[in-house]
Amino acid sequence: MPLYKEVILNDSATLYLWKITEDLEWFKGALKLNSSSQKRVDSMKSESHQKGFLAVRMLLQHLDYSDFDLFYDSHGKPHLKDGKCISISHSHEFSAIAVSSNGIGIDLELVKEKTLKIASRFMDVSHLDNLSEIEMMKKATVIWGIKESIFKIKSLEGISFPNHIFENEFNLEDKKTIAQLRFNSQIEDFKIVFNSLEDYIYVCAFEN
Repeated sequence: MPLYKEVILNDSATLYLWKITEDLEWFKGALKLNSSSQKRVDSMKSESHQKGFLAVRMLLQHLDYSDFDLFYDSHGKPHLKDGKCISISHSHEFSAIAVSSNGIGIDLELVKEKTLKIASRFMDVSHLDNLSEIEMMKKATVIWGIKESIFKIKSLEGISFPNHIFENEFNLEDKKTIAQLRFNSQIEDFKIVFNSLEDYIYVCAFEN
């Protein structure tokens, strides 16, 4: 299908989502890839990952970019050649990109029981007190997304989710919060917005 949804995040940032309903051959016929991307797709054993990768390129095409306008630095962080900031995420049947004039990170996750089961590995589980099981699953997913999206902005080796990234207390209905990265003797604040999308949650982090 074409673009699934466009979300204005703030004055300088927009999120674009593609719901993957097409088969692999459709994507291959609709896109032209640079040699590096083609090798990457060919090396993927999972068709789901191939389609997620290609759906990101369809979103770029929707914005009048192409795969040739996207490159990755030595940390694996994506960049656009025109200088705009971009972040990318893919989860099961959705691909997402966020484009901004300033540093941005996006994470898109399917709400699932596994995230709650491993919550103690990446967060302070007291933040889940007094919630129903589904609320705990959703909040743990948001908190994972906060940490993942901040990490995508910074891309620094050695950052630990439980030890270096801390979110302010928030309620699910707030759909926003503040988080901090405390790393290498520095403290950085990030604005966070999040929301639900079918059985998924997206989280965006913005550099202050």
